[in-house]
Amino acid sequence: MTSHAAPRIVKFVNILIAVLLVAGATVVYWFAWRPLPERSGSVAAPISAPATVRFDTHGEPHIQAATVEDALFLQGYVTAQDRLWQMDGLRRFAGGTLAEILGPAFLESDQESRRLRMRRIAEDAYVTLPPGDRAAFASYGRGVNYFIATHRDRLPVEFSILRYQPRPWSVVDSLLLCLYMYRNLTTTWKDEVVKNDMIAAGDRSKVDYLFPMHGSGDESPGSNAWVLAGRHTASGKPLLSNDPHLEYSLPGIWLMMHLEAPGLDAAGVALPGAPGIVIGHNRRIAWGITNLHFDVQDLYRETLDDRTGQYLFQGKILQARGEREIIRVKGQRAIEVSNWVTVHGPVFLRPGKEHLALRWSAAGNGLLQFPFLDIDRARNWEEFLTALKRFPGPASNVVYADVDGNIGYHAAGALPIRRTYRGDLPVDGASGKFEWQGFIPFDELPSRYNPPSGMIVTANQNPFPENFPYAVNGNFGPPYRFHQIRALLTAHEGWRAPEMLRVQTDVYSPFMRFLAGQVTAAYQNRGTRNPGMEAAVATLRGWNGQMDKDLAAPYLITLIYQHVRRAMAENASSAQGVEYAFNMAPAVVERILCERPPGWFADYNTMLLRALADSVEEGSRVQGHDVTRWHYGAYLRITLSKPVIHQLPVVGKYFDVGPVAMSGATTTVKQTSLTLMPSMRMTADLADWDRSLFNLPIGQSGQILSSHYRDQWNDYLAGRSYPMEFGKVDAKSTLAFHP
Repeated sequence: MTSHAAPRIVKFVNILIAVLLVAGATVVYWFAWRPLPERSGSVAAPISAPATVRFDTHGEPHIQAATVEDALFLQGYVTAQDRLWQMDGLRRFAGGTLAEILGPAFLESDQESRRLRMRRIAEDAYVTLPPGDRAAFASYGRGVNYFIATHRDRLPVEFSILRYQPRPWSVVDSLLLCLYMYRNLTTTWKDEVVKNDMIAAGDRSKVDYLFPMHGSGDESPGSNAWVLAGRHTASGKPLLSNDPHLEYSLPGIWLMMHLEAPGLDAAGVALPGAPGIVIGHNRRIAWGITNLHFDVQDLYRETLDDRTGQYLFQGKILQARGEREIIRVKGQRAIEVSNWVTVHGPVFLRPGKEHLALRWSAAGNGLLQFPFLDIDRARNWEEFLTALKRFPGPASNVVYADVDGNIGYHAAGALPIRRTYRGDLPVDGASGKFEWQGFIPFDELPSRYNPPSGMIVTANQNPFPENFPYAVNGNFGPPYRFHQIRALLTAHEGWRAPEMLRVQTDVYSPFMRFLAGQVTAAYQNRGTRNPGMEAAVATLRGWNGQMDKDLAAPYLITLIYQHVRRAMAENASSAQGVEYAFNMAPAVVERILCERPPGWFADYNTMLLRALADSVEEGSRVQGHDVTRWHYGAYLRITLSKPVIHQLPVVGKYFDVGPVAMSGATTTVKQTSLTLMPSMRMTADLADWDRSLFNLPIGQSGQILSSHYRDQWNDYLAGRSYPMEFGKVDAKSTLAFHP
């Protein structure tokens, strides 16, 4: 190489690098920067009068409009700016059309959604939807569609990567999003299948023991929310806290929103794809909602001919309705799915040619309504209950407080009446003896108003009293979180909103500490020492019950619990491939260890020590032989990814959140697992709305280059929150809309 050639090569390489950088920057600008939400300027839109959307520090839109219809139009528009890809993905998941854009890996998901008839249920519900609900959905949908129509060339980057355009948004799509939440929070039919399989291969009495029907009843109703009357607070007015635990996703399921129009002034969280505020407050009241876990699904064994669709019901031969589904699959030929639908619902074919039809409360004609705009406008307990009465499900616990100092609770949803059976196992569909007898009247559901204690604590435990006149079944939660919340709240008086974060982020597990005590006592009672177990036992003995990511004991006791739970399930049944993970499993384990009934284990201490030894061996393979150096956070470690972006080479993982070690467990107030965590945190201060606190886990926007993509994550992890701006909005930018 000559002396003159080298500089030319260097120059060429530099130019090439520069060209590549410019090209890369151009691509990023064109596909990821241009689609970013507009948060300032002026937009012409089909609304009746000028309106504004002010965006605060965390990107929450504060919408001010001349009419409710305009406010909902703008809600649809600004939601689409930040969450259109999420909205489209959720409606595709619910409707069974993911494989069309993501390929055959999502075919199984689509098939289940089609078998559940999600879109067909939504289409049926549209016909019977009350006019006011339909109008609200339509206004919201017009806003979404106006955004799509005016941004065809600058949609979120996922649409460019997958090379497709979203179809227009419809009222049915909004109903599908509601059904998505309904489906996620009503999965008791799967417990029926597990229990049925365990009974078929085991001891019926023992399996029943593992699946308690009533859960653990308590005086107070159940969910992940609580409310204190004014006599327990520093201000003399109520405080209401809510931190529902849901499956994590990126972005999260909730969107911060504030809607203001004549007769409407409400703020809180909204569901992307649906109008109104789902959880939050207006100028008079505050409310929180989480899952009740009442069983609203039943399985029926049908006597059905696969070839003709004829089946037996009440001594007559009936014809099942055949439904044909075509599932488009990216890169492959479309798949055809055929379903039979009986009077009970869609039929699933189980191994051994057992036909099981699923009845689900969401599929009832006329049941699917949307009362949240009425809740958003309610001014007192009576108006609140009138609106809540229309709530179809999922079965929920709802807590309430108002500026006059009242607090309350009411269970809500369409809860089926079962007269001749309990609903915990598949029943004979041919006889007609196991039909629902309507739904429990709203006025007879558990409720409380201004209880003498001045406190309502809910944590998914069973709220139904023993003498409740209707059959009760559900996968209620064990009472540990409820008792811990109540213990913390009664520890002192004069509560303020910021102090509620201490409760919401508490990671003490009374159950895990109980189990640790059982294991150490078993070791002590053994009488002889095992050098290989000494460090493990000492770790458990000195542990304070905190499920802290930096400690060793939480990891060890988690492994022990898994082994003990498995031993009990295997003792009750030899069913293969069954994972006993019932919500009440911790309480069942505690009950068995306290009562130590005969017929389960010849020696309970031997069983516990075997679980200890197996756990030490398992943990050693993962985190080394020195138990004292284990970290729970190395086990409870999560990563949140955007499904499409994560697949991009080199840069995709940059937009993940995590991996990060987490504290907490399913039995702690901060309920955390490998799949779920608090989906938001809110504390409403009825003395001053602007002292309320509010935050999402990750951020407001699903747009990867947005400054609000993950700007809340670090504070969420640290247990910090932000003022819930309402009367005083610190607007960082304003987007004006004019007709």
